[in-house]
Amino acid sequence: MLLVPDRVLLPSGLAKDHAVLVEKGVFRAVGPTRELTAKHRHPKPVRLAGHLLMPGFVDAHHHLTQSFGKAQAFGQPSEIFKTVWEPLEHALDEESAYLSAKLAALESLRGGFTTVADAGTRAPVDVEAVAEGAEEAGIRCVLGKVVSDGKGGEKHLARWDGHRLIHPSLAIPVPEDATPEVLKATARMCEEAGAVFQTHVNEHLAAVERSLKSVGRRPVAHLHHVGALLPHTLCAHTTLLTPQEIGLLADTGAAVSYNPVASAWKGNAVAQATMLAALKVRFATGTDGTRGDGFRMVDAAETAQRLTSGLDTGDSVCGAGRLWLDHATAHSADAVGLRKTTGRIAAGQAADFLLVDLRVPELTPSWDLEWELLRLANRDQITAVFVAGRLRLWRGWPTDWDGPALVRRAREAGRAVVRRAGIERVDPTPGDDS
Repeated sequence: MLLVPDRVLLPSGLAKDHAVLVEKGVFRAVGPTRELTAKHRHPKPVRLAGHLLMPGFVDAHHHLTQSFGKAQAFGQPSEIFKTVWEPLEHALDEESAYLSAKLAALESLRGGFTTVADAGTRAPVDVEAVAEGAEEAGIRCVLGKVVSDGKGGEKHLARWDGHRLIHPSLAIPVPEDATPEVLKATARMCEEAGAVFQTHVNEHLAAVERSLKSVGRRPVAHLHHVGALLPHTLCAHTTLLTPQEIGLLADTGAAVSYNPVASAWKGNAVAQATMLAALKVRFATGTDGTRGDGFRMVDAAETAQRLTSGLDTGDSVCGAGRLWLDHATAHSADAVGLRKTTGRIAAGQAADFLLVDLRVPELTPSWDLEWELLRLANRDQITAVFVAGRLRLWRGWPTDWDGPALVRRAREAGRAVVRRAGIERVDPTPGDDS
């Protein structure tokens, strides 16, 4: 395909009069329209009037097997994994885990995500069920496997090595779940394999205090102490960081997933993302499985910084539109170990991209498209989603499989799973069975 949109979001910024050549799932060339159309006579150029071609969003922190929970977690105290997520995942079997993952992947694609990083499931199933759901939906997936017992890591990494859409990763849900020896060995194994080691750190007050009581250190400090805070380590949340811990992240090159919607819905704090950016700490953005909507995620990312630090310091910019778009695409791809694969519109990168309709009232007139994408755009404007050069969604629905049928299956399976789970809610409100 030789695509000629009105604008292209390049690593250097927005560009007009540019085209992209896609071949075998990869951007073979990106450059001025006149040059590419003159050099490549075939295929015939496809003019995309009124559209922006931009990188797909990369969700650096997701839980694909938690999609049946949704509103079960709303309005609950901050640390809900014991009362909601563990019971929910333990109630899954192979079929329901597959349906949950595929449903979550479909929601993510609808929201403009072309890549999701699954942080590992506690469901008593083979993670192949999660991979199958993600692959059938057509999304790129960094597939975490929980190895707190130190077993199965090498096999998992080898099993998915070289797969087109599934990229293996190892996970330990929280550092104190594993022995220091297992923590260090797992992080080193990922480093040697070029994979990402995922863990949740400094997310809630309860999590920090639990770490202090069990290992005598805060989570980030504990990872560093045992030798597991490495460039291939991805620390989810990090909402409660001391200055010393920020220094450790900067010095080691470890990455952080900033999950602003999770903070708003059930957190104790908001990660200091603009501070991390200023101190050159690598950070991505993630949903934590809250809602698969890329434009609302970047809006939340900037808004959370404005409310927690910008208002107090008179910072009316809070990174501006460009910082958040970059960290939701290229920087997130870097954090999940896919810097050489996706996240940018550039020659040699996988053709993971969105076509966004700019001909809407919200963006008319347009004065600063990067700010406007951050504050005003929404997933209804996503005309098409491509992953590895293949059209995965057209106007919100799959082109080569039955999305509505999946939704119907998942609705019934999800109800059955929640009934089995025995989820404990604080002050539950009546639900709607419709």
